[in-house]
Amino acid sequence: MNDRITLTGLRARGHHGVYDFERAEGQDFVVDVVLELDLSTAAASDDVADTVHYGELAERLVKIVEGEPVNLIETLADRLATACLLDGRVSAATVTVHKPQAPIPHEFADVAVTLRRGAGEPSRRAGERP
Repeated sequence: MNDRITLTGLRARGHHGVYDFERAEGQDFVVDVVLELDLSTAAASDDVADTVHYGELAERLVKIVEGEPVNLIETLADRLATACLLDGRVSAATVTVHKPQAPIPHEFADVAVTLRRGAGEPSRRAGERP
């Protein structure tokens, strides 16, 4: 599938992290999403109902980032990918979660985790190994 919808640089404040101060103070997270799907119907109809409404997608993703805290951005990325795949038209989702204010005692530009999930691929539960 070569058709894609890309949402880049979505910012939201969350309270994710392994340290108490990250949970208490919160920090900004930046999310990039690439959805793989067939856009031919939407291109022909010119109707937003025939595609993924990226404004509504952004709202769902922000609610997840602002919602229940997790320790790892890997877990957060998996939750975001799962939300992207709720629309049955999406065959795969690639999600990158950036944590630009990560508690690293050295100068750095960014920390990010990227994962790709396909429709029908269950995410692993805690403790499961490949």
